[in-house]
Amino acid sequence: MDVTVGVLALQGDVREHVAALSSAGARAVPVRRTSELDGVDALVLPGGESTTIDKLLRAFDLFEPVQARLRAGMPAYGSCAGMILLADRVLDAIDGQRTLGGVDITVRRNAFGRQVDSFETDLQVTGVPDAEQGPVHAVFIRAPWVEEVGPAATVLARVQDGAAAGRIVAVRQGSLLVTSFHPEVTGDDRVHRLFVGMVRDSR
Repeated sequence: MDVTVGVLALQGDVREHVAALSSAGARAVPVRRTSELDGVDALVLPGGESTTIDKLLRAFDLFEPVQARLRAGMPAYGSCAGMILLADRVLDAIDGQRTLGGVDITVRRNAFGRQVDSFETDLQVTGVPDAEQGPVHAVFIRAPWVEEVGPAATVLARVQDGAAAGRIVAVRQGSLLVTSFHPEVTGDDRVHRLFVGMVRDSR
């Protein structure tokens, strides 16, 4: 437990991310205030509703401190709504919606459809530990996808089957990682182990 990873605890699967990070060898703590943010080496932005999390970040006076830490090089991982929050550009955003930015991608909100269109599939995710164990089982819930990737970012996974085949659903840029899907709910901690490794490498 040589690194401390915060989980933004305003909305979403906070307990599940804490459990997955702990399994991956990190000390995981919820973050709701700037004093807690100051004590972490990295931050996970969980799923939920990106517009609501944006508003809550502002209400808790966390938006600027988190953005400042990101710009200073803090590693971060965003899943689903967290991907939207870390994206530089968002399609279908509501009026006034802001993102923290940092990843040179364009994402489309709710691209896979509504809650009833949620689905699961297996993905080949570049860079995860123990890749020989097979594909990563991915759960998509009102998920975004990546429409455009800038030159600084690297695609790690695409949907392989179905109507959405070829859509980009995992990207890394430096010490920032984003996924459209929710690895914290599957019991497979390899995406979180990838991120914890990124945090260690950044120190």
